[in-house]
Amino acid sequence: MNEGFNFNEAVKELLAGKKISGKDGVLAPLVKQLVEAALEAEVESHIADEVLKGNTNRRNGYNKKQIKSSDGEFELSTPRDREATFEPQIIKKHQTTISDEIEEKILSMYGLGMSYTDITKHIEDIYRISLSTATISSITDKIISKVKEWQQRPLEAIYPFVWLDAIHYKIKEDGRYLSKAVYTILGVGLDGRKEVMGLYLSENEGANFWLQVLTDLNNRGVEDILIASVDGLKGFPEAINAIFPKTEVQLCVVHQIRNSIRYVASKNQKEFLKDLKLVYGALSKEAAETELDKLEEKWGSKYPIVIQSWRNKWSNLSNYFKYPADIRRIIYTTNIIESVHRQFRKLTKTKGGFPNENSLLKLLYMGIKNAQIKWTMPIQNWSLTLSQLAIFFEGRIDKALKL
Repeated sequence: MNEGFNFNEAVKELLAGKKISGKDGVLAPLVKQLVEAALEAEVESHIADEVLKGNTNRRNGYNKKQIKSSDGEFELSTPRDREATFEPQIIKKHQTTISDEIEEKILSMYGLGMSYTDITKHIEDIYRISLSTATISSITDKIISKVKEWQQRPLEAIYPFVWLDAIHYKIKEDGRYLSKAVYTILGVGLDGRKEVMGLYLSENEGANFWLQVLTDLNNRGVEDILIASVDGLKGFPEAINAIFPKTEVQLCVVHQIRNSIRYVASKNQKEFLKDLKLVYGALSKEAAETELDKLEEKWGSKYPIVIQSWRNKWSNLSNYFKYPADIRRIIYTTNIIESVHRQFRKLTKTKGGFPNENSLLKLLYMGIKNAQIKWTMPIQNWSLTLSQLAIFFEGRIDKALKL
């Protein structure tokens, strides 16, 4: 049926200056082999079903047709059956091109976080094709251009809510693995739907780099953010307000609690947390401040650093008290963006480190695309929330909402 894909020959062609993809690219024979293997599996399954039904149908040679793809043009052998009841699915009878959708299917295993070795084994088990990890890498590298395009896409003018946080990975640089921060920005647009606005890489998580990130968001079209929820990184609120001066910054209460308990003796933690809950769980800012005073009276002499941290950050920790329950629930913690990071960790849990930045970014991009499949509906009670925001932030979203 086909002569197969010779990886060594492909390498020679690359060294001779031949392209990986595009017209006459060296990947065209690989695409041909993958598709023909899938067609073979389809026809075998069809014939087996026919036999189970008591029919005498059997295979009957091949049809040939020219197929065009972004990786080049090739002749495809499509199997036939005697009764002409076989309807191929991966490349239909009258289809003469392979669309991006089909190419995305070939990348789906990678998007589920499978390692190159596992992908190679899976393809060999299912399609009886032996591929090297270098070949798989060449295929997945096609994602990189999509990542770059996604990173530079225009954004909406106004985002009611934005969460900013970082996750760390080991990336190889100059022969050694360094820990680098991946900055993730998650926003909710005026339609109430979540969107990862961008991913950025830096060696360290710091307010200075966040300033660059926020500048990029501004350059891509973001004019206003109503409320930004962030962790307790020093200088973070100032970095946000330097680019978006009207944005209200809410520090993550959960982060503050976690950081506080680290400085409390284990024998006192349970009681301290019970008293602290009266502060962040209060019904109003005034009630919370009363409870904070009581907390200081009881624990201030033992844990002055903890109390002082709450005092120093109180203006940004306490912003959520002014809002109704639905808005409080959304902004008082960055847990919503940490759920995105959990999706990232599922994809990267088998990876000790990454050979370069692109190898990490393309996998995280696939994680985002997977997450977005579930983000089809606005967040809970969005119509009511938006109406409340229009009152709290009078004039800032009226134009966009055409009120």
